[in-house]
Amino acid sequence: MAAVTTASRKRAATGTDHAVQLEDVDVTFHKRGSEPFHAVKSLSLTIPRGTVFCLLGPNGSGKTTTVNLLTGLLQPSRGSVRVTGLDPSQERKELLRRISLVPQETALYVELTGRENLEFHARYYGVPAREVRSRVDHVLDLVGLADRAQHRSGTYSGGMQRRLALARALLTEPDVLFLDEPTLGVDVQSRQAIWERVGDLADQGRTVLLTTNYMEEADRLGREVMIIDRGEQVASGTPAELKAMVTRGRVELTFTDEARTEQARQALVEFSPETLPQGGLAVPIPQDAERVSFLRHVLDRVAAIGGVTGFRFTEPSLQDAFLHFTGRALRN
Repeated sequence: MAAVTTASRKRAATGTDHAVQLEDVDVTFHKRGSEPFHAVKSLSLTIPRGTVFCLLGPNGSGKTTTVNLLTGLLQPSRGSVRVTGLDPSQERKELLRRISLVPQETALYVELTGRENLEFHARYYGVPAREVRSRVDHVLDLVGLADRAQHRSGTYSGGMQRRLALARALLTEPDVLFLDEPTLGVDVQSRQAIWERVGDLADQGRTVLLTTNYMEEADRLGREVMIIDRGEQVASGTPAELKAMVTRGRVELTFTDEARTEQARQALVEFSPETLPQGGLAVPIPQDAERVSFLRHVLDRVAAIGGVTGFRFTEPSLQDAFLHFTGRALRN
């Protein structure tokens, strides 16, 4: 991967207003003696420049296939793919000047120091020799590893190694950055540091496509979120929009014993109360104002019965939306 030049940045900027575009894309794998496997089906998405786009989905949903399409590792069976205005399957050499990828595997040289890892990769990626030191210093400072730069990367914690992998990806000052579960298995402090850097990159006009299984991460970083399942889009929007598609929130009640819980269930039956895993009831808030007023009346009656030990209102979460659209069945 070569360094990004001013000329290539101008070409990227004038090529399209969008960083990423997929239009009606299929990816089908054929194996002798087996039915064709459709990894991606009629997938379309558009990602504007200078944003964080989160791709969510269960295991086997097509997230990695989609990233492979966008980075030129796979060709679509049908449809159009453009990244910074380029076709990854036909113009991959130029594309690699404009993008970086942080895979799940950090793939560091553990016998080299953090600085040596970055200097090696800077030269490999074609960063001009006169800029190597300043760029390495810059990215080490960005990810908070300047004070550990002279230590072997093999002595780093998992979180520090992920931050070093992010620093490596930033050496070429990419227009589009692909992050595949960037905080998998890292500590809270490192996760927070990575989140801050990702948000800063979008604020600086770079585009980040993030795959993650952490709903909190997608809620915090995603300015746009797409949920895919079995290779197809099932929902997309901002985190707030996705949560609003599920419910307006719910009331959670706990009681002194099962008998009181059952009395309350009967009183609230027309609101379809759900049983909470820890015991108690969850009542979805109706959309209609008149029904909300009636629910308040019924809750007053439940309170008069007695035995209520807990009462709270909860907003819908992105996890609620994710499970709503993809189901609760375990995936392999």
